Amino acid sequence: MVVKRRNKSKITFLIHCNHNMDIKTVIFIGPQGSGKGTQIEKLKAVLESRDRRRVVDIQTGRRFRALAATQETFAEDKIATTLGTGVLQPDFMVTVLWGKAMMDQLDDKSHLLIDGFPRTVGQIPDLEDAFKFFERGGVSIINLETPEEVVRARMESRARADDTSDSIEERLRWYREDTLPVIAYYRNHADVTVHDIDGTASIDEVHAQIVAALNIV
Repeated sequence: MVVKRRNKSKITFLIHCNHNMDIKTVIFIGPQGSGKGTQIEKLKAVLESRDRRRVVDIQTGRRFRALAATQETFAEDKIATTLGTGVLQPDFMVTVLWGKAMMDQLDDKSHLLIDGFPRTVGQIPDLEDAFKFFERGGVSIINLETPEEVVRARMESRARADDTSDSIEERLRWYREDTLPVIAYYRNHADVTVHDIDGTASIDEVHAQIVAALNIV
């Protein structure tokens, strides 16, 4: 009887692990306050529950905040000084952060979830090179469409130290000027699918839209 129970458990496990699921490469784009981090965590949990392959989650904003909290080097001190102003961090530093994370964690079989890059069109070529190196195709963009008045109110209410009035307006400005062209670029990219998601819906409703868009069953 013990053997039968073990076999049944193994069969049940294999049924719940979707070996036919495509490897996911998903870039989350949206203004700050649109819920990208929350939605990445929810999507990661779904992927981990339905597939045995690893899920690599790279969020550069979180990594910059960790560096700012350390303040042991010139770079970390400067990041801490500029992070509260809302200005974009330099392209080379963004690339260093996600590049190291990929080198340390990514392979050609893991799912990949990205937030925080590319934030400018100029950051796209390095990312495309990385995708080629790691043999990744079929990229999905989750475009969390959320009006400025909604994300402004969300950022004002979440009480994060770097969410000052000036920094919020600066981040909204560079999102309009620098990041929206990234979405326009990807709409014309043959190997990329842009999924427009209503970011004003509830957290669970947004999650349901994303799961449906990515055809995760």
